[in-house]
Amino acid sequence: MGDNKQVEFMEAYAYCHEPFLRYCSALAFGKMDTEDLVQDVLMSAFQHFERIKDKNKLLHYLIRAARNKTVSNWRKRRFQVELLESHTNRLIDSGVDADLVFDIERLYLALARLPEKQRHAIILFEISGFSIKEIADLQDSTEGAIKTKISRGRKRLASLLADTYQVISGMKDTFQVS
Repeated sequence: MGDNKQVEFMEAYAYCHEPFLRYCSALAFGKMDTEDLVQDVLMSAFQHFERIKDKNKLLHYLIRAARNKTVSNWRKRRFQVELLESHTNRLIDSGVDADLVFDIERLYLALARLPEKQRHAIILFEISGFSIKEIADLQDSTEGAIKTKISRGRKRLASLLADTYQVISGMKDTFQVS
């Protein structure tokens, strides 16, 4: 029974792995360790795997569980600089260019400032690669409502990133040597 459950779980999870990791990375950024989030959610999913009636919906289960886990964690803790540094170091260690790491940090910090529903819709669509229909299913919403959340989220995100860019440009001008 145990080996069969493990094989079934791994087969179902193989399809979910990449989008789930991208979602968790964006969701956990600066708030908790991504690896801890992934491990906690996978352990829970494996323990309750028999209860998941439609094994093709494992990704939906994982996304909801990750979201619930981060919400409860956010209630307990505030933004932590050491976690931001941990995420940054992990990106650098994986060979990501320093300029791109900086851009990713700015993006994730701006994402954290979006309203929760817009943030989750943007993360699911833009970072994890879910379709509008899949997001609507995950969030028990209509496709039109999801499109609205994504559109509004993109506009707000663009504004936040533009503000950040202006601040950074101003800092560069301040520190330039004549």
